[in-house]
Amino acid sequence: MPVKERVDPSEPVDAREYLAAQPPPHRIDGALERIQALVAESGRHVAVVDDDPTGSQTVHGVPLLTTWGREDLEWALDQPSGTFFVLTNSRSLGPDEAAQLNRDIAERLADIGKPVAVTSRSDSTMRGYFPLETDVLRAGLGVEVDGVVLCPCFIEPGRLTAGDVQWVRQGEQLVPSAQTEFARDRSFGYAHSNLALWVEEKTKGAVPASEVASITLADLREGGPDRVAALLSEMTGARPLVVNATEYSDLECFVLGLLAAEAAGKRFIYRTGPSFVRVRGGISESPPLTPEVLYATRPRQGHGLVVVGSHVDMTTRQLEAARALERVHAIELSVPRLLDDDGRAGELDSVVEEAGRALGGEEVLVYTSRELAPADAGRSALDVGRSVSAALVEVVRRVAAEHPLGFVVAKGGITSSDVGTRGLGVRRAEIAGQMLPGIIPVWRLPEGSDHAGMPYVVFPGNVGDEGTLAQVIEILRGDG
Repeated sequence: MPVKERVDPSEPVDAREYLAAQPPPHRIDGALERIQALVAESGRHVAVVDDDPTGSQTVHGVPLLTTWGREDLEWALDQPSGTFFVLTNSRSLGPDEAAQLNRDIAERLADIGKPVAVTSRSDSTMRGYFPLETDVLRAGLGVEVDGVVLCPCFIEPGRLTAGDVQWVRQGEQLVPSAQTEFARDRSFGYAHSNLALWVEEKTKGAVPASEVASITLADLREGGPDRVAALLSEMTGARPLVVNATEYSDLECFVLGLLAAEAAGKRFIYRTGPSFVRVRGGISESPPLTPEVLYATRPRQGHGLVVVGSHVDMTTRQLEAARALERVHAIELSVPRLLDDDGRAGELDSVVEEAGRALGGEEVLVYTSRELAPADAGRSALDVGRSVSAALVEVVRRVAAEHPLGFVVAKGGITSSDVGTRGLGVRRAEIAGQMLPGIIPVWRLPEGSDHAGMPYVVFPGNVGDEGTLAQVIEILRGDG
C-alpha cells in the first residue's frame, strides 16, 4: 500500500468548498442489505467494547452490558441482534485499570469461543487510550490480526475524516481536530490532526507515520469495494489503517470490502467512532424517538431529573438554554465544596433535599459548578472527575429511591456511565434509539430492574448546539 506525504493542517477550511473538492460519492444500491446478508453469513457477532457510554449514538434495538462476566457476555451473544455493546467507561479510569478490564473482556470472549469481531469504540475527537486498548484486546483474544482499522468518523455531527485528517465541523467550517478544545483534554490531549502523525504521537514513535496505511476517499469512490478488498489483502502485522469517510456511503463501501477481505481470511481489530458501528453491524437508520415510543412500555411517572457533569464549552452554553425553560428548577452542585472533605456531605444533603421538594411540580436540573477544579500533586484530573461524578451518582441514587421519576438525563461521558451503572443500577439494557438524528442515545431499562421501562438518556458532552439540551427536555415532557 503506497505511502503519501503527511499533511497536518493548522487552519479551518470552508466545509462546503472542501467537501465539494473531493471525488464524487459512490453510492451502492442495496449496500446495507448486502452487508446484512454478509454479516449473517459470516456468523460473527460484533462486540463493541465502548470506552464511554455515548458511543451507541447511531444504533437501535441493540443489547448493552455494563458488566462483563462470562454469563453476561453469553447472554449478549445469545440475543437476536448481531451487535452488542459492552460499556467499560475506561476513559474515566487510569491506564492500568483500563488495560485490565479490556483484557478481561477479550479473554472471556476468547474462552466462550463464538466467532466475534471486536470494535474498540472511542471518541470521534480522538481522545482515549490508544494504542493501549487495541493492543490489550488483541493479546487477550489470542488472534493474530493483519491490521488495526482506525475509523473515527461520526457523520451526524460532522466529525469527518478526509486527507487522513480528522475534521470537526463548527458552523460552516471544518476545523482540524487538534485545533479544537477536545485536543486540550487534560488526560488525553494531542497535537496532530493527521491520523498517521497522531498514531506516531500516541505510540511515542514506535509506529512512525510512514508505516500507517490509508484507504482514501479516492479508493472508496473510484475503486469501490473491490479496491478496498485488494488493499486490505496487503495488510499484515497489525498495521494501523486510516479509513477516510465523510458520509455513510463511504462507510458502506469500506465495510463491503472489509467483509470480503475477512471472508478471505484476513483479520482486523477496529478502533472507531460511532458511525462505523452501525454500518459494520448492518443496522438500519431509525427515526428519532417520540414521546409515544419513549413511554410505550411504561407511562410517564412523575417529573424528570437531569444531571449535568460535562465541562466542555458547548455543555455550558446548552446548560444556560435549559435553565431558561419554564417549569425547570435548576440546582448548582458546588465542585469546591464537593472536593472539601468537611463540606461534601452537607452539600449533597442540601442538593438532594431541594431536588426532592422541586420534583413535586417541575423538572429538576442538577449541574456542577462551571469552574474547573485544578489537579494537584495529590489529585489528578481523572481523580477530580471521578469525585464529582460520584457526587452526581449519589444525588441520582438518593432522589430516585424517594421519588417517582418520569425520565433521567445524564450529560457527559463519565457522568452518564456512572449514573446509569451506579445511580440506577443498570447491568443490562436495550439501546432503544436516539433522541435526535444520530445523536443522544436512549437506554430502555429492563423488566426486573428498579426503574423498568423508564427512558434513560445518555447525552454526550460534545454534541448538539446551544438549544439541544433544552430540546431534549421538551421532547421528554411532551412539549417538543
